[in-house]
Amino acid sequence: MGTGWERYGQPAAEAQAALVRLIAAEGGLTDPAWRLAFEEVPRHLFVPYYFVNRVGTYERLWCEDPDPIRRERWLRGAYYDGPLATRVRDGELISSSSQPSLMAGMLQALEVRDGDSVLEIGAGTGYNAALLSHRLGDSKVTSIDMDEEITESARTHLAAAGYRPTVVTGDGARGCAERAPFDRIIVTCTLPFIPYDWLAQCSPGARILAPLSTGLIALRVEDDGDGRSAEGRFLGTSAYFVALRGSGAVPERRVSGLPHRLAENDLFRFLLTLTAGSLEPREALSLWERERRPSRDRFGVTVRHGHQWAWLDDPQGPYSWPLGRTAEGPATAPRN
Repeated sequence: MGTGWERYGQPAAEAQAALVRLIAAEGGLTDPAWRLAFEEVPRHLFVPYYFVNRVGTYERLWCEDPDPIRRERWLRGAYYDGPLATRVRDGELISSSSQPSLMAGMLQALEVRDGDSVLEIGAGTGYNAALLSHRLGDSKVTSIDMDEEITESARTHLAAAGYRPTVVTGDGARGCAERAPFDRIIVTCTLPFIPYDWLAQCSPGARILAPLSTGLIALRVEDDGDGRSAEGRFLGTSAYFVALRGSGAVPERRVSGLPHRLAENDLFRFLLTLTAGSLEPREALSLWERERRPSRDRFGVTVRHGHQWAWLDDPQGPYSWPLGRTAEGPATAPRN
């Protein structure tokens, strides 16, 4: 495969090595296989341009800028441990390259094994698919996005880096039945609920890792005799992604009547978003204070028999809230 260093040489190699050291120093990349992937897949090939927010507008940095200082800024930014806005349409961010340290944590939390088949929801720049391909091989990786411009761009970036996983243009909420079954599903866009089509496309024992609310839910899929079910807890980390578009789009929730310090509190915002449609903001606040400001890893999600719900501490406990919609229609309360 190509290394991606030929044009930018030592500065790019040094920037990538520094990024890997930074992630490792913060406790990431403990799996040698994933560390090697981050060391050998050049991120700059996947972000030939990106946008920097400048007080209500976006400044474009790109690899072909005639100004050498701006080209240097572009290269430094490509290896910065932060998200990069890669597509902006009518002033709205529609696609980004995720923060590398968050990507590293998600890939390790995916718990892949040799031979696993992985579906990625949200192709983005193709960088995550390249890391997966490095670890598992091209034939084991499928990436899907509904925007044809994004998937075509991802294929181009992947080919430049020497990887050729399957990249599909389609509605990620519907999965990719023609490439099923999958042993792992990793999602790089925020969801309001878990699409039921994914469970049907999973092997028993499969793992789904997805941003939900402002956290990361890790679900184990099982065959319970009446169909597929899934259950799991949130990881402790926060996670902010561009919302899924298409049939699983995230509805916007407006918050009013609460002090700004509460509305913007990270853990409270997680609970508020997770219980949207079930609790009013002040009801969510009462629960949050009564339960001593619970961390994300006290919450979980169950998907079973056409219903799904979030819960606090125990899926059969007193605190549970329906998510999204049932397999047949609008959300209803779970039947425990």
